[in-house]
Amino acid sequence: SHLFPGGPECMIHHNPFVSLSLSLSVGDITQKGYEKKRGKLLAPYIPQIQGVDPSLQIEHRIQTSSQVAPPGSKQNKPRVANSRDERFRSDLHTEAVQAALAKYKERKMPMPSKRRSVLVQSSVEACTPPDTSSASEDEGSLRRQGRIASSSPYQAHPSVEHWFNRVIQGSSTSSSASSTSSHPGGRPHHATNATSASAATVLADLMAHTQLGQFSLQLTSLHVFRTDLPSGFIHSVFRFICLLKLRCSIMETADGVPVNSRVSSKIQQLLNTLKRPKRPPLREFFVDDFEELLDVQHPDPNQPKPEGGEMRPLSGEPLGVVTNWPPSLMASLQRWGTTQPKSPCLTALDNAGKPVYTLTYGKLWTRSQKLSYTLLNKLSTRNEPLLRPGDRVALVFPNNDPVMFMVAFYGCLLAELVPVPIEVPLTRKDAGSQQVGFLLGSCGVTLALTTDACQKGLPKAQTGEVVTFKGWPRLLWFVTDGKHVVKPPKDWHPPIRDTSNEIAYIEYKTSKEGSTMGITVSHSAMLAHCHALTQACGYTEGEIITNVLDFKRDAGLWHGVLTSVMNRMHVISIPYSLMKVNPLSWIQKVHTYKARVAVVKSRDMHWSLLAQRDQRDISLSSLRMLIVADGANPWSISSCDAFLNVFQARGLRPEVICPCASSSEAMTVAIRRPPEMGVPPPGKAVLSMSGLSYGVIRVDTEEKLSVLTVQDVGQVMPGALVCVIQVEGTPYLCRMDEVGEICMSSNSTGISYYGLPGMTKNVFETIPVTSSGAPISDRPFTRTSLLGFIGPVGSDNLVFVVGKMDGLMVVSGRRHNADDVVATALAVEPMKFVYRGRIAVFSVSVLHDERIVVVAEQRPDGSEEDSFQWMSRVLQAIDSIHQVGVYCLALVPANTLPKAPLGGIHITETKQRFLEGALHPCNVLMCPHTCVTNLPKPRQKQPGTGESCVCVCVGWLLFLLNLPRKHSIQSQIVYIYCHLMCLKKNFQGTVANTASCVQLHKRAERVAVALMERGRLNTGDHVALVYPPGIDLIATFYGCLYAGCVPVTVRPPHPQNLTTTLPTVKMIVEVTLISECRTCCLPWPSFTSQSTETLAHPCDQSLRNVNLSCVRTCMVVAEERPRNTLTQSFSKIFKDLGLSSRAVSTTFGCRVNVAICLQGTAGPDPTTVYLDMRALRHDRVRLVERGSPHSLPLMESGKILPGVKVIIANTETKGPLGDSHLGEIWVSSPHNATGYYTVYGEEALHADHFSTRLSFGDTQTVWARTGYLGFLRRTELTDASGERHDALYVVGSLDETLELRGMRYHPIDIETSVIRSHKSIAECAVFTWTNLLVVVVELEGSEQEALDLVALVTNVVLEEHYLIVGVVVVVDPGVIPINSRGEKQRMHLRDGFLADQLDPIYVAYNM
Repeated sequence: SHLFPGGPECMIHHNPFVSLSLSLSVGDITQKGYEKKRGKLLAPYIPQIQGVDPSLQIEHRIQTSSQVAPPGSKQNKPRVANSRDERFRSDLHTEAVQAALAKYKERKMPMPSKRRSVLVQSSVEACTPPDTSSASEDEGSLRRQGRIASSSPYQAHPSVEHWFNRVIQGSSTSSSASSTSSHPGGRPHHATNATSASAATVLADLMAHTQLGQFSLQLTSLHVFRTDLPSGFIHSVFRFICLLKLRCSIMETADGVPVNSRVSSKIQQLLNTLKRPKRPPLREFFVDDFEELLDVQHPDPNQPKPEGGEMRPLSGEPLGVVTNWPPSLMASLQRWGTTQPKSPCLTALDNAGKPVYTLTYGKLWTRSQKLSYTLLNKLSTRNEPLLRPGDRVALVFPNNDPVMFMVAFYGCLLAELVPVPIEVPLTRKDAGSQQVGFLLGSCGVTLALTTDACQKGLPKAQTGEVVTFKGWPRLLWFVTDGKHVVKPPKDWHPPIRDTSNEIAYIEYKTSKEGSTMGITVSHSAMLAHCHALTQACGYTEGEIITNVLDFKRDAGLWHGVLTSVMNRMHVISIPYSLMKVNPLSWIQKVHTYKARVAVVKSRDMHWSLLAQRDQRDISLSSLRMLIVADGANPWSISSCDAFLNVFQARGLRPEVICPCASSSEAMTVAIRRPPEMGVPPPGKAVLSMSGLSYGVIRVDTEEKLSVLTVQDVGQVMPGALVCVIQVEGTPYLCRMDEVGEICMSSNSTGISYYGLPGMTKNVFETIPVTSSGAPISDRPFTRTSLLGFIGPVGSDNLVFVVGKMDGLMVVSGRRHNADDVVATALAVEPMKFVYRGRIAVFSVSVLHDERIVVVAEQRPDGSEEDSFQWMSRVLQAIDSIHQVGVYCLALVPANTLPKAPLGGIHITETKQRFLEGALHPCNVLMCPHTCVTNLPKPRQKQPGTGESCVCVCVGWLLFLLNLPRKHSIQSQIVYIYCHLMCLKKNFQGTVANTASCVQLHKRAERVAVALMERGRLNTGDHVALVYPPGIDLIATFYGCLYAGCVPVTVRPPHPQNLTTTLPTVKMIVEVTLISECRTCCLPWPSFTSQSTETLAHPCDQSLRNVNLSCVRTCMVVAEERPRNTLTQSFSKIFKDLGLSSRAVSTTFGCRVNVAICLQGTAGPDPTTVYLDMRALRHDRVRLVERGSPHSLPLMESGKILPGVKVIIANTETKGPLGDSHLGEIWVSSPHNATGYYTVYGEEALHADHFSTRLSFGDTQTVWARTGYLGFLRRTELTDASGERHDALYVVGSLDETLELRGMRYHPIDIETSVIRSHKSIAECAVFTWTNLLVVVVELEGSEQEALDLVALVTNVVLEEHYLIVGVVVVVDPGVIPINSRGEKQRMHLRDGFLADQLDPIYVAYNM
């Protein structure tokens, strides 16, 4: 705050930055020297932060020394909650990411623009410059000045020079120029800072209004200066701006056109960004031919390929034979429940970590017996048992009540029922709840077991019963507490049978696509799995095991509920709610109970590291095995190493850390054995991420940046056979240096997906084959969905896992793992930008390839510019480390992503919300230009003169009645139809004026007399008629004709949209004045009414007695493509009022000929054809069947009128075209217009539009060019005379078409697709600017949905039109200008956008 000690008057003369900038502008120093000296000048005023590059601190706005918290303050203490993103952290990977970012030259990308109401509130400490998107200029600058402790009245902000640099670089992000002056300011915080605030306001406003590109200053900005400011300060500001002009260069578009609006400067930044070479390099585009088969991108010939020999299956040690092994798990429970009834089985803890209840084996046995007897004998419906052996029962128990779950699970097994454990549904809209209901319905579940406390917490209906959740079957809820179960008779004993292949239980699993499937596990597989785990882990009777995992599924169920009972072990269950409060609780229980085994995830190990300083007297020497259940996650090695480094001093031995690999289908695949078994030391592999993306194992020797360090997951389970097969296609064995899917053949795997035989055969009955096609075994294998490889020979047969199929993303033929991308994103920002490390990475299919989407929760105190900087760096890091582009990067507020049962991110639900437009992000950055590399090849126009096959259609001959010549044609019209009545209705729908033809004639005569006598007009003078449609317009029109004057009809400006319609009226009137217009006729009430006529629905009371059966023809007139939906809807709505569907027809006319064709009632019904839109882009007409992909319905515009000749001509060569080509409609008719009226006589324009000729063929006929593209088609229908029907099809205006990538696009087609993409899009308009496609959408809904539209609009335009959207603009309803004919004024919209006059809700610049 002491950069300008001499006050504002001395700011220019004594400011070192001014002289430094001046030296740079005149060339005394280089840019590099300027940056170096500037950094030295700013260094004393910027606080140093450990671990952050000083250059980044200068670029990143860090608060001044006056705002830094003192040393001992709360802000300097590490926050545990926000440090949890270290779970994926690797020191090596973080170093690699930072090194990769350092290679990137800092490049300026345009920040998206937001309206203030859409912004996320920034924290008080966030220091934001005046010209950012977090607030308007006035508001932001005033808020900041209250925190500056000024010693002089006019001190400037210490980072003002940084703001000026940002302005110079064109990074202004204000959403509207009008916002600068629309908010006069707020209340000053302190009297001493009032003038300082004024000074900052002047600077902000002046900088916002300064046109740097043209070296001019708008005079409108001078209103911000007030008389209370010293003249010296104003002089200094002007001097500073003059200095800025020296450093500015003229900003131009790609075509060299200078621009001066802030929107244009951002587009220029976007173009500059797109000019840079893309990584990876683009492969050859496929040709967009008419067969439209999208070629698969050819693999890179230089990509690494597997070179090793064929991998051999790997066998585990034989499953040992134990003489006293029980024949079933139920027999074990009976044995321990009767012989060791007081032996502890399970201890449950509360949220404070205190033991709540210890379940003994005797209690487990007796309570399970009671429940099984009650379920079989006491539940009935209509005197029939509700349950029979083999029926499925849902177990709905919370994660903090393992005791009741264990009793219910074994009670179902004793009753020979099949338990289906699921999560507790908290609301009717839980993430994935509907899919769980589908599983329950497919399993035929009718009964759900739960606890009394859980049942009371479920949402209830008005009747008091538990509501039926969305997608769930109707369930009967039964509480398993003691008072609801019945003690069985003494002579009743549950059936204890030997193991069989009958289903024991069903474990649910959520697939990558979001569907929930039930994996069936048989009694024999359950027993075999317990046997294999006991042998692999060396379990003994009476051991104490600490379980942190979910006891309802996966390793938590296998170790903590099943195998523990088999071996009479004591389980200490740590609930997830306790881990959130005390992450060290599981270590404390290991120390307290002297536990021998602990089952955790790497997440739990990391959380304990953050709180370990609070506990000193902890010993882990009792542990002989620390099972890391998610050891298959490659990034778990970081947590394991960090945990060992900290707790090795507290008794933890390195060899007890035992990662394992498992899947729901195959259960435990491999596990590292405990040290007492004499196993070899663990192994690590440092692999190249680039090689892994091609599916091969390589060590990165060139660059040590993109490497993945993985640890082994031990040896194969006893009695199992494991092999690695190719991921796709025939299950061939992989080579030794190839990554594939691990398959397992064992008696301890699941047996099927319940009710899904097709998927079961593909997953549970795989037969791996050798390269020659021979099966490797007669036993079926189960796919584990784990991606990995087996260590080389001599590595003690270790198994390595590098990812999962669920996280696999195949982009352009290369494989990328979602967890790897998460780790890279978290390694970007050492300042902990992401809230608790919550990042979701998934892929979406867009244009026949997968695209990577990254969604992160940002911390609440993050500013807009922090967000944008972090997003930019993440894109660069992922591009450098993984050589893949991110399609979309979205930031959402903290705690808004859908959560999984244990608090993680529900990936499939997040993906579903993204695709549905229900994610509601607060920041979005789309990068389709880099990612989409499979666009069709740009069209190259072939030289030629046209087509030889000519299509010309001529209308009927025109027979005119020989009218008497004693009257003019105007008089004939009036006198012949004397019964005609002209009606004009007011806004209430009643007749306001009526005029017969005679009355109309007399009024026209009076108008003619007034023009000649009062106006003193001569024959041929022009008269502007500014009238709304009505009798006055008709009378004055004919009055002008009577007087020999030329009427110029002008529609009055719309009172509700003057800004758009008034300039048009003014321009027309000015042109007519230049053309010697002598009079302008205006109606007396010009435009006073504020109401508009609306189309009433037939249900309206006023239309009940209306009969439209008398209507013979209702013609829809528009200078554009016929609107099928509009005409069909109109006919359907008024069908009940007697309107015939044949009465509604279309007509086509334009400026050169107002009546070219129409659809009369005497002719056949209008035909509708379906065109291939992809062929239409190449000006080709190809008909397809209704409902075909990329089909466009097009209704004929009508039958060509008598005396009218129509031909389709090439727009460039002016040669005739055949019926399979799209071209410009040319018309020859006696009633063609003769030309444009102008005093300058541009004969070339006249000849080109109204008197043109074909370049070959019939070169004598004079044609008029309509400016519309279409084609002619001879239909099979015949009219009343028996002639075949010639139809004209109008596709769109030539001036409105978009020339992109050498192809012709019609805006209405793109707009139709965009409107269909989201329910909240009310209207859409598209245009181009500097070869960028700009899409403007009107949001009819909450402003929270504005950012959801960006990705959906980009997706649908890519999918359906093969175009990349450059800019997406979200505006309020009614912003898109529409003329009186209902046609969009896209050019007016473009001008308003570039002039920054739309006040958009959000503007996204796709990178």
